[in-house]
Amino acid sequence: MVPLDSLFAFTVAAIVLIVIPGPAVLFSVGRTLALGRTGGLLSVAGVTLALVPIVALVALGVGGVIARSVELFTVLKVAGALYLVYLGIQAIRHRTDTAREVDAARLPRSPARQLWQGFLVGVTNPKTIAFFVAVLPQFVDVSAGSVPWQMMELGLVFAVLALLSDSVWVFAAAAARTWFARSPRRIETLTATGGGMMIGLGGILLVTGQKH
Repeated sequence: MVPLDSLFAFTVAAIVLIVIPGPAVLFSVGRTLALGRTGGLLSVAGVTLALVPIVALVALGVGGVIARSVELFTVLKVAGALYLVYLGIQAIRHRTDTAREVDAARLPRSPARQLWQGFLVGVTNPKTIAFFVAVLPQFVDVSAGSVPWQMMELGLVFAVLALLSDSVWVFAAAAARTWFARSPRRIETLTATGGGMMIGLGGILLVTGQKH
């Protein structure tokens, strides 16, 4: 088990990193604007669930191999970025359908599918793997027990904090979307905006963040 002092230090560091708006926030807001509050929360839940296998890979040492491999890192990076672009394009293409669904008070598309899409976005983000490879070992105490288990503990703490933080952004975006939902034209515009944000995020991730 992670010593309390290490756990506290990691929690503070995680909070500082999480509250700074980044790709996860942009994705959460974009999905909320495109799909609504429930869609945004499901997407956030999917991204958070993706942290579990990522942390497990890092704890078992596989994550380090991926983080150090230029080829694997690049493949994951490109796949994740292109998938974000695809989701954005789909949101723009189906903006009229989304407006109709909102008007009928129904959630567009399958909730399970939205959860899965969020999971895919999260699990194909190699920067998350690289982050955990670099950060988790710094808060592990070898004398306190199993190193892999301590990493899993820290990863789960990070996941819970990220879930809470990103959910706050979803509720904020959903509040703005409620006003837009009073007009089909407004919701179409907002859905397209959310799609554009996802496309832009995919493009940014694709051309920035060189592997270290």
